[in-house]
Amino acid sequence: MTRSPAASGSCAADVSAPAFVGELRDRLRASLPEAASAWLDRALDEAVAGPVAPGRVPAWEVRLAEASRRCGSAHGDAVRVLILVTARADTAVLTRVYRQGTVDERRAVLHALAHLVPGPEAVTLVEDALRSNDSRLLTAAVGPYSARHLAPHLWRHALLKCLFTGVPVDSIADLPRRAHGDGELARMLHDYAAERGAAGRPVPEGLYRVLGLTRTTAGPHVKES
Repeated sequence: MTRSPAASGSCAADVSAPAFVGELRDRLRASLPEAASAWLDRALDEAVAGPVAPGRVPAWEVRLAEASRRCGSAHGDAVRVLILVTARADTAVLTRVYRQGTVDERRAVLHALAHLVPGPEAVTLVEDALRSNDSRLLTAAVGPYSARHLAPHLWRHALLKCLFTGVPVDSIADLPRRAHGDGELARMLHDYAAERGAAGRPVPEGLYRVLGLTRTTAGPHVKES
């Protein structure tokens, strides 16, 4: 997936997210075959059914694992995000789903954070994902939630991790704002480019673009090597 299913809802988190839920649900229903659409409707009904008895797993959590099989891999991420947001999963539930889930379910949790968690309470999930070398997980980890809540030091290292692993810098949410005027980031990028050059290795695509974003005013052109 090249674009986060949560990309259209990158505004401040809203625990109800009615516009986002409605838009995503309508897009999915227009794309899914009849059987898959009926399955999705049942899953969403379960997501709004309310709490279950202590010790029991809500039915909608089980549906997360079925999403790609029922609706197709092309729609799996969007379906999982829609179920999570419809269920209004809180930080504790999101953490449980993330810790116990597959890579696909973890990615869905990361995409959903911006719609469900208004504060930095779930940053630890992003930090965990950034320790991965899975480009799909890293792409989800640098979405709108990270743009709002990841501390500067961690955000800089997340950007470098993206460059190192080949994750396109276009995947990094709110990149121009976060990079603007960041002298420390500029220093890190210069050092990284120098290290790559000294080792005879190519500089990752996108590095010089980010370096340009760190300038506070229009300055001299940075020559790419």
